[in-house]
Amino acid sequence: MKKIGLLLGSVLLAASLVGCGEKKAETAAAPAPEAEKLPIGLTAYRFDDNFIALFRKAFQVEADAAADKFNLTMIDSQNSVATEKEQIEAVLEKGVKSFAINLVDASAADGIINLLKEKAVPVVFYNRKPSDEAMASYDNAFYVGIDPNAQGIAQGELIEKLWKENPAHDLNGDGVIQYVMFEGEPGHPDAVARTKYSISTLNDKGIKTEMLHQDTAMWDTAMAKDKMDAWLSGPNGAKIEIVICNNDGMALGAIESMKATGKLLPVVGVDALPEALVKIEEGEMAGTVLNDAKGQASATFKMVANLAEGKAPTEGTDLQLDNKIILVPSIGIDKTNVASFK
Repeated sequence: MKKIGLLLGSVLLAASLVGCGEKKAETAAAPAPEAEKLPIGLTAYRFDDNFIALFRKAFQVEADAAADKFNLTMIDSQNSVATEKEQIEAVLEKGVKSFAINLVDASAADGIINLLKEKAVPVVFYNRKPSDEAMASYDNAFYVGIDPNAQGIAQGELIEKLWKENPAHDLNGDGVIQYVMFEGEPGHPDAVARTKYSISTLNDKGIKTEMLHQDTAMWDTAMAKDKMDAWLSGPNGAKIEIVICNNDGMALGAIESMKATGKLLPVVGVDALPEALVKIEEGEMAGTVLNDAKGQASATFKMVANLAEGKAPTEGTDLQLDNKIILVPSIGIDKTNVASFK
């Protein structure tokens, strides 16, 4: 009886030791906890802007590819400085590590920069550049965008080429381009530069110009259509020879207006929207200038991601900063090279 008890005790002890070994194995095999994702933010002055929609889509693709490391919050500022400020404050309170910001009003950048400085959150502004003074006020403020002067020059060169290759565009044969100009947002640096340099480039090349109408359409397709309707039906309607637009959205509105009246005038824009490239291929639009939303979005995301991780903004990339700024090239696009950009 005593032997049986000893034997039973040995069996139970062995079983308990095996059980302990299994528990240890289970513990060792348990997966390590996931690393906490870094919160990053993006604002846009208006989500439904044609260019911003392309930029956001490309930025989201980049963020999705790095979804294991970053948690992205996107903000639509609804073209309101007050809304922009409130939303940025709310995201900063949640502990965002870096920001990509498209300002509603570039001239009001100081207030936004002060908010970021208080929380020591680095920022990459895109598409709308703060003043040099505002940029210099914060070491961790950077910019990705285009040179608006270069875009105006590229647009002027497109028009020069078009004018010289197609004498029939000179409807009254006076050797002067009679044009209408659709401007973007009043005072916007890009709108001002594109308007100025598109015309000055033509004049510098010896081409005379006469402005028949010039007005803002706020980058908006529908507003441009309405204004083009009025211009075509007005006393200068038959005199218009070329339509110049600060962006493709307004160019598409002008084209829509002309279709209703059976007119087909040369229209040039800026942005190289997919819809505009199709219009150029089909002969409904004369040209546009590359604004490269995808390239800007990629550069912005890479810098925001690095800054969130505490790295230098261009570390591990082929990006080249010039005084905290990255500018993508401005390239004129017409029927001769549009296939390369589609």
